[in-house]
Amino acid sequence: LMTANLTIRAARVGEAGFLSELALRSKAHWGYDAAFIEACRDELSVDADRLGDAEYWCRVAEDRGAILGFYSLVRISDEDCELEALFVEPSSIGTGVGRSLVKHAIAQARTVGATRMIIQGDPNASDFYVAAGGRQVGSRESGSIAGRFLPLFEINLL
Repeated sequence: LMTANLTIRAARVGEAGFLSELALRSKAHWGYDAAFIEACRDELSVDADRLGDAEYWCRVAEDRGAILGFYSLVRISDEDCELEALFVEPSSIGTGVGRSLVKHAIAQARTVGATRMIIQGDPNASDFYVAAGGRQVGSRESGSIAGRFLPLFEINLL
């Protein structure tokens, strides 16, 4: 694995645009066409105004100053946090960056007392979330593409 120099830190307000574009590049890695990616733009954009909110955590994986991926996690109830986003630069997919990010997100959710992490994942990421301890508990309609349903996972944090 190439993650020896990986550090995970809080995202900075000025990085929201870069992270939003990284999310779209990462999504496109799965072979979706340009129109599909454009339809996902709003949903996949990182809102700079939320950075720093007490119940929202956006964390960046960085290697020697280069941002290789990020996640965002939000508290949705006393028990639950939802992993709203986890994206890795296409060139770093498969190198352990995503695994490091999901482990960090799980630890963050536990730190704030959550007992469960909910994840609406891309179908291409199902194996990744299962390997991270998730189990599929259903599906949820895409926020971007009407009539498209995405697998819903949960990770028990107890």
